[in-house]
Amino acid sequence: MLTVGLTGGIGAGKSEVSRLLVECGAVLIDADRIAREVVAPGTPGLAAVVEAFGADVLAPDGGLDRPRLGSIVFADAEKLAVLNSIVHPLVRARSEELQAAAAEDAVVVHDVPLLTENGLAPLYDVVIVVDAAPKTQLDRLVRLRGMTEEDARARMAAQAGREQRREIADIVIDNDVPLEELERRVREVWAELVRRARAPKEAGGQ
Repeated sequence: MLTVGLTGGIGAGKSEVSRLLVECGAVLIDADRIAREVVAPGTPGLAAVVEAFGADVLAPDGGLDRPRLGSIVFADAEKLAVLNSIVHPLVRARSEELQAAAAEDAVVVHDVPLLTENGLAPLYDVVIVVDAAPKTQLDRLVRLRGMTEEDARARMAAQAGREQRREIADIVIDNDVPLEELERRVREVWAELVRRARAPKEAGGQ
């Protein structure tokens, strides 16, 4: 098994890369999806979030009002740290369960937005960073996700800087390119991941 940490700044296009890797054959463990699951209605995670931030972060249907919570934590580093201290241990435990269930020869890609910020690079055999210029990120967040420019900039500022992410990367995927070029690059990366996944077995058999 080869474990891969996939990360990138918000709006860099990490989700598109993870989708392409799955098409190639990767087993995807999506930290964002798991983060939503662990604070679903009725979970201990949601109860802990409400205890920390108050009932105002609940939507009328009893679920988490994510935009409301986001507006609170992304403008306040201390509150963001509190939220992370609740959610991250739950996400980590569930991710470990899913990885343990994967095949022995799988390439397991962990899609982790805050991999850099939380110092998680040593947990993976390979770290891939999806990189895009800040102006590209801002454009995507405003145009495609409907964020205000102020909110988009606040969320970008709450994450690690571009150079910090590149410093921990074993592989960088440039996503300031047309989709066709991105697809070609991801196929190249996949071939490299498969080679690395097989290398220990090949070495052991000699």
